[in-house]
Amino acid sequence: MPQSNVAATTAFWLAGRQATGEDTFDVTSPWDGRLVGKVSVPSDAQVEEAVAAAHAVREDFAATPAHVRAAALDHVSRRLVERTEEIAQLISAENGKPIKWARGEVGRAVSVFRFAAEEARRFNGGEAQRLDTDAGGQGRLALTRRFPKGVVLGIAPFNFPLNLCAHKIAPAIAAGAPIILKPAPATPLSGLIIGDLLAETDLPAGSWSILPVANDKMPALVQDERLPVISFTGSEKVGYAIMDSVPRKHCTLELGGNGAAVVLGDFASDADLDWAATRIATFSNYQGGQSCISVQRVIADASVYDRLLPRIVAAVEAQVTGDPGDDKTDVGPLVSEDAAKRVESWVKEAVESGATLLTGGDRDGASYAPTVLTDVPADVTLSCEEVFGPVLSVQKTDGEAEALAAANSSKYGLQTGVFTHDLQAAFRAHRALEVGGVVIGDVPSYRADQMPYGGAKQSGVGREGVKFAMDDYTYERVLVLTGLAL
Repeated sequence: MPQSNVAATTAFWLAGRQATGEDTFDVTSPWDGRLVGKVSVPSDAQVEEAVAAAHAVREDFAATPAHVRAAALDHVSRRLVERTEEIAQLISAENGKPIKWARGEVGRAVSVFRFAAEEARRFNGGEAQRLDTDAGGQGRLALTRRFPKGVVLGIAPFNFPLNLCAHKIAPAIAAGAPIILKPAPATPLSGLIIGDLLAETDLPAGSWSILPVANDKMPALVQDERLPVISFTGSEKVGYAIMDSVPRKHCTLELGGNGAAVVLGDFASDADLDWAATRIATFSNYQGGQSCISVQRVIADASVYDRLLPRIVAAVEAQVTGDPGDDKTDVGPLVSEDAAKRVESWVKEAVESGATLLTGGDRDGASYAPTVLTDVPADVTLSCEEVFGPVLSVQKTDGEAEALAAANSSKYGLQTGVFTHDLQAAFRAHRALEVGGVVIGDVPSYRADQMPYGGAKQSGVGREGVKFAMDDYTYERVLVLTGLAL
């Protein structure tokens, strides 16, 4: 970022206009600790103003013509393209994400807003149902349409500071639901830049706000009855605490995972194993492992294990670590030194409990070296929880049934990758795995932003993916027409 922007205080977005509060906080780089920017914090009165404005405009916004909402979303998509490099540099600076992954994140947000514009044009078209299939329904026709449940409170995490804000904002606008977005405190700048682009559109005042509210202010917002829909991406603990505190609200929760890559015995050629090892190494370490669907566990059939394991170790050791601003860097720092210390402690616990460390295991400030372990006990933290760091465990299993059971032996159920060429095995895996998504021939880390995305078990409830989030933000309302000549 240019030096002139670094010292400036970034305003927040209150009911579609820029505003500042009395307090600010610093956003610093996890790589080198430099000041990336200062962000203004809204006061309690300003938060109340944003909520009141969103609540007041909800009916008018729901009635906004589809072409108006679609044009706004198209505009944001185009402007993201135009500002790709600037925004990617911002993501990398505040998040520590390697620049090549940051550019990819901007590209995904471009698609999210484009998909939302397309869905806005075709959503809520109505479905007609004849009711004269029964004598009592003669002359009657039911027309079903979807209407917003009300204002959406979107709470975004730090790991995809632009794209996961896009996944809250774009579906809400497409569905005609006002939204108040809270970006993550560690990475608010990327989310706030969406406000720059929305402000260039003709969306009604009050239909959107982006408020960098402190985490300790969130319980009051969560409890506010004027915000009947909550879309949260983050930790299992916080997500379920939100849901438990507001049992009558609609909550979409995209929570943790400890994604497994299952390599079955038929995936056995040298080319197969090279592909699997490369993909596993890349996607256990991309974003510093700070992705809910990064590869945390490899479950390999005994017939391929001895040939696969050294390939994985070599591919992990080939990952380039260092300055996230360098185009060659694959793995940058974690979001904070505390996050890296937590990962370090989990690996240490696993090794002290009998795990074998094959590579990595070193920490330098907020950076943690890409790490591979085997023989990890099932009861240590590393096996039971989401590591959210560049750490991979590899285990040997005997046969398909044992491998799928091992994949299921987790409280989480977000996505699983299954490396196989067997179509029947693919369908058996799809039936057996207790997850929201099964990816055949690749790692669990694949996500297309238009597909339904979410988990089972402790990985959350509801689905993201533009159309599916729009379904979550709306409800069906039936109109019955009487006395028709059908």
